[in-house]
Amino acid sequence: MLLNSPLLARVRGRTERTHRVVTGDTLDAIGRRYGVTVNALRVRNHLPDTVIRVGQTLIIPTTSVHSTAKADSVSTLLAPAIAATRRLSIQSRRWKFIVAHHSGIEDGNARTYDREHRRRGYENGLAYHFVIGNGRDSGEGEIEIGPRWTRQIQGGHVRSEEYNEHGIGICLVGNFEKRSVSAKQMASFTALVDWLRTDARLGLTPSFTVHRWVDRNHTVCPGKHFPYSALKERYALA
Repeated sequence: MLLNSPLLARVRGRTERTHRVVTGDTLDAIGRRYGVTVNALRVRNHLPDTVIRVGQTLIIPTTSVHSTAKADSVSTLLAPAIAATRRLSIQSRRWKFIVAHHSGIEDGNARTYDREHRRRGYENGLAYHFVIGNGRDSGEGEIEIGPRWTRQIQGGHVRSEEYNEHGIGICLVGNFEKRSVSAKQMASFTALVDWLRTDARLGLTPSFTVHRWVDRNHTVCPGKHFPYSALKERYALA
């Protein structure tokens, strides 16, 4: 993969690096080179999707030492999900939705929820495709990959058959009726959602939603302290 040297540009009264796209470049590779996320590159350069063209000049968002370290940490947590997905035979254009959940309790991880869901009669076990830990029974912000994702089969996380068949279920461990999502959990969650929507090569850009919007009047999941407004803005929801 060919990568050129960064340039410097005066943008909005300050100096920012720029990158001229060459053959073989992708937003993912450029982001990893400069320590920024694909979503940050898209937002800073007003890109509607991940398509870039040779000769295009991209502005590299500025990051502090702290934010770069945080990005590196999240990147490490996201890496297993990326590696696992690249080994899969993705059912292109199947996955239309990403549905956010909370567990409603502070204990548990993918393994214990799988056991509980099987006890309840779920033939395929864990109802979600991914689980994000809260630091108690798995690492805070740790992204656990469920067998429904590795097997590319429908979820069991909502009442709607359409959303189970075509929706990727992500559960954050915790009760967000009682507390806010931790910064580490939210960083991992948004990184995972961003990656699934822009770089996972699913054949579609899945729309973002949450359990309570899918099964209206049946649940408060993912809780009143979940950052609905911020995520509506992030994913351009009405």
